[in-house]
Amino acid sequence: MTGTIAQGSGPKSEPAPEVLAAELRMKFDYTRSVGPTIGRFLTGLREGRIVGVRGSDGRVIVPPAEYDPVTAEPLTDFVDVADVGTVQSWSWVAEPLPGQPFDRPFAWALIKLDGADTALLHAVDVASPGEIHTGLRVRVRWAAERTGDIHDIAAFEPGDTSAAPAASSADADPVIGIVTPIDLSYKHTASPQETVFLKAIQEGRLVGARATDGKVYFPPRGADPRTGDPTEDYVDLADTGIVTTYCIVNVPFQGQRIKPPYVAAYVLLDGSDIPFLHLVLGCEPSEVRMGMRVKAVWKPREEWTYDGLDNVSHFEPSGEPDADYDSFSQHL
Repeated sequence: MTGTIAQGSGPKSEPAPEVLAAELRMKFDYTRSVGPTIGRFLTGLREGRIVGVRGSDGRVIVPPAEYDPVTAEPLTDFVDVADVGTVQSWSWVAEPLPGQPFDRPFAWALIKLDGADTALLHAVDVASPGEIHTGLRVRVRWAAERTGDIHDIAAFEPGDTSAAPAASSADADPVIGIVTPIDLSYKHTASPQETVFLKAIQEGRLVGARATDGKVYFPPRGADPRTGDPTEDYVDLADTGIVTTYCIVNVPFQGQRIKPPYVAAYVLLDGSDIPFLHLVLGCEPSEVRMGMRVKAVWKPREEWTYDGLDNVSHFEPSGEPDADYDSFSQHL
């Protein structure tokens, strides 16, 4: 964790404890397959059409559902509906957020398209809340370039006649997957126990906390999991330990920083009672085993931050004899 140190609110009779706070951002592309039903809907959007599906009760559902809400049977009776419809309800967005359809005020609305019996949620491009109301007739404003996702509908706009684009070729391959960018920014304020842990990491120390039953948790928890009492009995731990269980990672994935194969293992630090997950490198993956003694390999001091255990690059074999199974069997 990187960030600033903020003053916490402690008892008035004692100095306010310092806690760490950081602005964090999680950003990645989420790739998923869409299946034949949603795939047909998205393929239709790419062609300038809106596709629904008819249920056993005769209702047309848009976007199409994979299974009948009444019988739970698969649905296969696909139906084209109009790209013109009626606003059922709406909400005004006075201050758009990054990534929303517009950088100016607009409305979100539930819109029942002509020929459909359910409503579709999308943006309506109007300049003020006085220009939208329940019952307003709207039409699709199609994107200039369509790729087979919901953004092929750029927005809805007031209107009672279709502005559907010329039909595109239906010979293209159907849409079978989509990539959705995920971008989440948030502020994390560390608990007092987490702050002690993070400050120790920045000093090159590993600190756990002892619960009321005597067990030492690493990283420290804010409260005893059995009683809820604060865990403030801090314990300095060695940076050596035992591999309890492990996994050899053979499958590559997006964002991977180490070329497979490599080992992700649960390491039980000497003096602790809870193993934690980290990398085990410095030997062939096939040589890693339960009970192997390992030691931490720290990054160069100039690279240390408040990013938790990232200051430890990995663990590697220490060369000591393996631990007896009975010494860690209760910590798997």
